[in-house]
Amino acid sequence: MKKMNRGKCLLLCLSIAVGFGADKKDAPFRPEPADKFETKQTIEGLTIAVQPFDDPEEAKTAFGKLNPYEHGVLPVLVVMKNNGKGTVRFDRIEVKYVAPRGRKVESTPAADVLYLKAGVRPKVSNSPIPTGGPRIKISKNPLKNDVIIERGFSAKMLPPGDAAHGFFYFQTGHSRGTSVYISGITEAASGKQFFFFEIPLD
Repeated sequence: MKKMNRGKCLLLCLSIAVGFGADKKDAPFRPEPADKFETKQTIEGLTIAVQPFDDPEEAKTAFGKLNPYEHGVLPVLVVMKNNGKGTVRFDRIEVKYVAPRGRKVESTPAADVLYLKAGVRPKVSNSPIPTGGPRIKISKNPLKNDVIIERGFSAKMLPPGDAAHGFFYFQTGHSRGTSVYISGITEAASGKQFFFFEIPLD
């Protein structure tokens, strides 16, 4: 009986450990609601919050082992909540990173980020054969990771009462005194364009 009890206990412990590991690995990225952020703006019932992910610990929560900022790409999280009366569309949305002195950096589509060669350099080594030439090895591009697309902003429309979130990617460093400029959001019914959003990142 004692052996059976030990076996059951061990099996139960292993099951709990495996289940905990699976939950941690597969846990989806869920940011706070837009109204909980300090850096946000509301126009006609649409609230947009933004946050740069240049900190390594923050990057882990969204991208796991990959830190895009280490490879020249700044991810900016955009969280939206539609408290208005109508559906909004994002098919014409434009998001720009506004640096000090007004310099604007356009966002890079998530699918294009995968093919950036930021920080990837060929490794040259000597051939073990005296008469052989140098050997060139190109390391794997760390940005070629599906999590970039999975975390990218992909919402096309946002009905009243709904929320959406995702990342926009910028090939730039991050500094104080910057903001995110968002334009091209329209009302689905009328096609009327929202006034632009300009939200400080500090």
